[in-house]
Amino acid sequence: MNMYYAFIKAIETGSFTRAAEELGYTQSAISQMVHSLEKELSTTLIVRSRTGITLTADGEEFFPYITNIYHSHRKLLEKQKEMVGLHSGLIRIGTFSSVSCHWLPALMKEFKEQYPAVQFELHQGEYKDISNWIKEGRVDFGFVNPKAVSNVTTIPLQEDEMLAVLPANHLLAAAEKVTLKELTEEPYILLGERKISEPLTIFKQNNFEPNIQYQVHDDYTIMSMIEQGLGISILPKLVLSRCPYNIVTKEISPAVIRTISLAYKDKRVLPIASKYFIDFILERYKNPL
Repeated sequence: MNMYYAFIKAIETGSFTRAAEELGYTQSAISQMVHSLEKELSTTLIVRSRTGITLTADGEEFFPYITNIYHSHRKLLEKQKEMVGLHSGLIRIGTFSSVSCHWLPALMKEFKEQYPAVQFELHQGEYKDISNWIKEGRVDFGFVNPKAVSNVTTIPLQEDEMLAVLPANHLLAAAEKVTLKELTEEPYILLGERKISEPLTIFKQNNFEPNIQYQVHDDYTIMSMIEQGLGISILPKLVLSRCPYNIVTKEISPAVIRTISLAYKDKRVLPIASKYFIDFILERYKNPL
């Protein structure tokens, strides 16, 4: 853009010498930049005389276009600086309930303290939904279990133990731990889909089949159902950390563990704000698994 600005400044000042003084170049450099612009446009833009410089007929025609290009480029640079400083930007995240309830609020609050103008858009669903949203570009990145998705980049953040959830008056409520076999003897409330369920995977690996009576897509609905004695379930420890229901949680033997990972398709093409937030999250979880 230097040759555009040199040309504009030369016309504004009426002299290559004065343009050079204002821009911090030599008079020869200004002349060379204007010549380069003339060469690019295959015409003569300026007539030089002892009294100064004036625009040619072609120069008069080109001048408003050159001015527009220069100002548009400046606006582009200003916008780039604004985005780097995160004075604006929308961050779209695919997430599931335990992360959106127990991780994201604190992370978003801290991030907005640094970049208050950044906006967030949360899309809540299951692992498969989130993976599809990432691939389609509906969200910039998301949180998933890496075992349940494919064709996206995943970075493991934390392991989350899953616990048996029982009614408060259940016969197993006094036990230190419960076994998978014991859990197959009760009406089971399944969280999410049968194809991508961590508990069902563990049941299958140990040759057990739970007695699924209900299939529900919300953790808190399941807790409420268990409180009413409709069955038992296995839920993530993360979502049970601030449980508002009168229920009992127990460790399971063998343990049921899920990995929470951050996932995206191609970080290089993500909006700047989303890149910053991804790096911010990874900094908070400095020791990924």
